[in-house]
Amino acid sequence: MHLAQLNIAKAKYSLESPEIKEFVDNLEPVNNLAELSDGFIWRLQDESGDATNITAFSDPDIIVNMSVWDSIEALKNFMFRTHHRDFLRRKKEWFHNIPDDSYVLWWVPKDHVPTVEEAIEKLDFLRNNGDTPYAFTFKSNFSAQEFVASNA
Repeated sequence: MHLAQLNIAKAKYSLESPEIKEFVDNLEPVNNLAELSDGFIWRLQDESGDATNITAFSDPDIIVNMSVWDSIEALKNFMFRTHHRDFLRRKKEWFHNIPDDSYVLWWVPKDHVPTVEEAIEKLDFLRNNGDTPYAFTFKSNFSAQEFVASNA
């Protein structure tokens, strides 16, 4: 099994705005870093090379990021032990605080490419039910084996 993730952010500014330019200018390098990271499998993108133009919510200021990794550890290594960490630390400069869960993790079969609709369903499930093997956060880190066992 592989680990899928969705995270969402509500931009404080238009993506063309100078206030968010540094974030936008670093999308390509950070996405390239993800693709070169150990354990990376896939990421959501459109013809521009990122997912910022993909509208998944009625609020056009909410941007989405989705990817698939071979393990929780691989995703954590990318998020917290690479240059990506520097942008996480600065997210309050560019994005509003979302009071509900703004990311979700879930297990998918190998070779499965999750859809945005599937990801939103997982996020909604997490928000309504808390961490379970079906949809969870880093607080729980349910294993693929726990997911399989919960569906047996």
